[in-house]
Amino acid sequence: MAAAKKPAPFKNEQILDFSKPVNFNSQKEAIAKLRKKLGKTHEIVIGEKKYKTKHTFNSINPSNKDEVLAVFYKGTTELAGKAVETAHDTFKEWQYSPVEKRADILFSAAEIIKRRRFEVNAYLILEAGKNYAEADADTAETIDFLNFYAREALRYAGRQPVVPFKGEKNELVYIPLGVCAVIPPWNFPLAILGGMTSAAIVAGNTVVLKPSSDTPLIGKLFYDIMVEAGLPAGVLNFLPGSGGEVGDTLVAHPKTRFIAFTGSMEVGIHINELAAKVQPGQIWLKRVIAEMGGKDSIIIDADCDLDAAVDSVTAAAFGFQGQKCSACSRAIVDKAVYNEFVKKLKAKVETLQVGPADENFAIGPVINESAMKGILDYMEFGGKEGKLLCGGFKAEGNGFFLEPTVFIDIAPNAKLSLEEIFGPVLSVIKSKNFDDALKIANNTMFGLTGSLYTNDRAKIDRAKKELLIGNLYFNRKCTGALVGVHPFGGFNMSGTDSKAGGRDYLLLFTQAKLMSEKIDV
Repeated sequence: MAAAKKPAPFKNEQILDFSKPVNFNSQKEAIAKLRKKLGKTHEIVIGEKKYKTKHTFNSINPSNKDEVLAVFYKGTTELAGKAVETAHDTFKEWQYSPVEKRADILFSAAEIIKRRRFEVNAYLILEAGKNYAEADADTAETIDFLNFYAREALRYAGRQPVVPFKGEKNELVYIPLGVCAVIPPWNFPLAILGGMTSAAIVAGNTVVLKPSSDTPLIGKLFYDIMVEAGLPAGVLNFLPGSGGEVGDTLVAHPKTRFIAFTGSMEVGIHINELAAKVQPGQIWLKRVIAEMGGKDSIIIDADCDLDAAVDSVTAAAFGFQGQKCSACSRAIVDKAVYNEFVKKLKAKVETLQVGPADENFAIGPVINESAMKGILDYMEFGGKEGKLLCGGFKAEGNGFFLEPTVFIDIAPNAKLSLEEIFGPVLSVIKSKNFDDALKIANNTMFGLTGSLYTNDRAKIDRAKKELLIGNLYFNRKCTGALVGVHPFGGFNMSGTDSKAGGRDYLLLFTQAKLMSEKIDV
């Protein structure tokens, strides 16, 4: 039998340029085509069977709250148990499937997404409220995860180094864990969902996927793509539903082996606590892979390119309406350049226009009404802790639109400085000097991303040692991590530092098995 063809070295998928009319027009056409197919009711899929339940919920367009994109049957405790049992039974065979077969499914899925790129973007634009560039970045990252993890699985399946020992033949292999409950967020509803799910599957595990109730249609799209790519029934099971009913059942089930979660700190803590309790009949300690929140800072040193810093802060704070765990929600600015920075920042932010994502406005909607109300509460409270520089109110439109908002003169220990808002709200904090800036940057319970703008090499070296941040950048924004280039994950209450898109990631989805055989010498 011929040896399997080795894949070409990994390279990142390039993001499309929507300033080019051909791309812009293709995207607009794809949105129009997708709209003609929307409004269907989608069933739960467990193994080879589809299920309907008594209750349904709607997926709506956050840019137009009256537009129903799809209807979904709501999962139940009983179906959650059935899904885990089905995944557990499927795992008995899937765990022995050749790694080349698993990798090929991921490669095929990546090609399907590339072929349907504008259509896939359209789902993200309509259901998640992403503008064209943000949607395409999400799609490109999904392609990257599929291609990267497929290659990683092949690498892990290769011969692993162990120290030779006379008289023995020793072999170390990485084997799958079992059933994985994948609980993804709504903010990267394709990339993070696809990344966690594909990592679990290519490592030989089976999955019960509970998509976010805000973006279930994108979850169903990924499920359908994986089936089209050749994934057998039961390896991936699609189960939308509430966190309290479906999510908790999946986490607590004794046959769930591990949980891959991305979301808020509060939910992550709850999942970790629930997973830690050993249930009757459970024969393992469950593993939790958790990426949680962030309260991310960009430090602006007195010695830096101030215009570049303003551009990066604006992009990192307000890209996708600040709804990224990596978003810059705090600008820590040296007092020597504080006033000038604030003046330039105000001028920059006020150029941002708010409107529907399908019309490709720079700032689209936040994800839902509850999020909008919560962020408005922070905007109202912010005036008590600092001075409103710009924004601060709901924007016009029939969606969940908010003005990009900046508060200045915020104290390092203020509520706005310490709590994750997850919306288009930036706090500007004045630092006395570089020592003070480092102290402020480290004063939250999070440690996900951050950036330093400076031309002083000594300060960069100090930041490398002293800032407790999982993804630390210099003279660039703190968002936009690339698969393979910037392995992503954070410290403290930002999660378990899983380093998604890195060479260590699949270790979290496997366990190492050592086999030793005595031989004649």
